[in-house]
Amino acid sequence: MANPWFETVAVAQERAKKRIPKSVYGALIAGAEAGLSMRDNVSAFDEIGFRPVTAGQAAERQMDVTIMGQPASIPVMISPTGVQAVHPHGEVAVARAAANRGIPVGLSSFASKPIEEVSEANDNLSFQIYWAGDRDSMLARIGRAKAAGAKGLILTLDWSFSHGRDWGSPAIPQSFSVKELAPHALDVIARPRWAWSWVKAGQIPRLRVPNFVTGDDTPPLFFEAYGTWMGTPPPTWDDVAWLRSQWDGPFMVKGVVRADEARRAVDAGASAISVSNHGGNNVDGAPASIRVLPEIAAAVGDDVEVLLDGGVRRGSDVVKALALGADAVLIGRAYLWGLAANGQAGVENVLDILRGGIDATMRGIGVDKVGDLSAADVIVPDGFSPPPA
Repeated sequence: MANPWFETVAVAQERAKKRIPKSVYGALIAGAEAGLSMRDNVSAFDEIGFRPVTAGQAAERQMDVTIMGQPASIPVMISPTGVQAVHPHGEVAVARAAANRGIPVGLSSFASKPIEEVSEANDNLSFQIYWAGDRDSMLARIGRAKAAGAKGLILTLDWSFSHGRDWGSPAIPQSFSVKELAPHALDVIARPRWAWSWVKAGQIPRLRVPNFVTGDDTPPLFFEAYGTWMGTPPPTWDDVAWLRSQWDGPFMVKGVVRADEARRAVDAGASAISVSNHGGNNVDGAPASIRVLPEIAAAVGDDVEVLLDGGVRRGSDVVKALALGADAVLIGRAYLWGLAANGQAGVENVLDILRGGIDATMRGIGVDKVGDLSAADVIVPDGFSPPPA
């Protein structure tokens, strides 16, 4: 039997591609329109260099931080991602892996597992909510999250509802009826190990989103909940301030790419912001998160916790983000590929890769505490961060 361990996130991605159905993999790598922002999220990191030192490095590195009021063994948080049908244990497996590595978790409103199950697996959890439905329904969702033990609330606003993709959008069945599944039969048959993992677990991939409801209501199907989200008028900054007033813990606004809006988020009461273009699913052509991070961190870094989300694939990427002003990063696709490749152990593998990369990079540049990282440790090309709008 092949060794399930992988050495880099890129290898995890290749294994995930070979293991899961084509349509499921397509959903993981989807970006808006031509995928410009999605690709730039990754490639922008390649433009940043380091300034290594030759001697005098400390024997050990200090990498632990606090994120959203919770301890983290490294400056990394699990970003909330929707229906994790790459593996039968989905969000619960991710939460257990993160707990084993001392990492906080963000849980999506569109998760396939109830928040109560995920919180039991990792109580270092923040609940993510979209501005979807009326205020009463949103209050009910965050009330349920609070009752389940969620420590923080993440309001995600970085999505443009663009549907056109040059390579085609992944075909996702609305239900598991024979009619819905028939077009996907060959796709699933081609990945027998993935299909058998669901059979062994006594489950079928869920397309219902249990965290959209409270009480005994039947969870809506994915596209029903998605339709509610799409049909809800976008929030104003006054709406953001109202939602913040309903939550007494850490509160993140996710999706900031402009310094002026970072300031608006702070003024609305946010205790954290995530510099993010939703993994390339905002307006295509939006800058890579790392490109605008320095400008935003300079504007509000003294007033709010600044996280970066988008394109992180290596521990060295984490170090670059912290050197340019982030307090921590969120990871999404990286851990999903680990989950698809090898379940809970695969997620732990990804987190170990990031830890090792952070440690090795800090050693190479002679920095022994993550809080001491600065722009002096990296080489950034001219014009990397665009001027304020």
